[in-house]
Amino acid sequence: SKLIDAAAVVRVAPQLLLSGAYDADAGAMRDDLRASDLLPLTEPYTALGYRRVAKGSAEQTTATVLNVSGANAVVDWVRVELRSALQPTMVVASRHGLLQSDGDVVSADGTSPLTFHVGPGNYFIAVRHRNHLGCMTAASVPLTATAATVDLRASTTATWGTNAREQIGTQRLLWAGNASADGVVLYSGNGNDRDV
Repeated sequence: SKLIDAAAVVRVAPQLLLSGAYDADAGAMRDDLRASDLLPLTEPYTALGYRRVAKGSAEQTTATVLNVSGANAVVDWVRVELRSALQPTMVVASRHGLLQSDGDVVSADGTSPLTFHVGPGNYFIAVRHRNHLGCMTAASVPLTATAATVDLRASTTATWGTNAREQIGTQRLLWAGNASADGVVLYSGNGNDRDV
């Protein structure tokens, strides 16, 4: 059977927070890039060399979507990957979505969940941001055409690895990337970016 199928659809509604952009007092992320008109209309990951998987590239949004403020203000683009339940290193589909101030990740239209053209089944969900360390669910998640919420902000959502997310209060966040400003991103070992 084909893994990639244009007629097949699964949907995911990820939720996550970025360290650095997160304002604990407000309980949301700042949208400084959007407010400064620094967000591109086309996702930046393909140009950065991220592989296109199952038609996941060149997503585009509109100025109207980027003009939204408040809880649904766009913080930045993120990459979401579905990975094989049998081999978590294998990316079977990717999509780029808009991360909103409240932590919701939506499609480029600013409202819809992310849609992947693969068959229903169990997948690990990995999220990546160009300035933060990535994160992946510790267990595969059953996906269907009905959007599954995957809340990576919650401590109850287990993730792959040890302390894969930063904790601020009750929230879990993606670790800031090159925190030591040495041009090398390290997740573990001496001088890693999480210990800075």
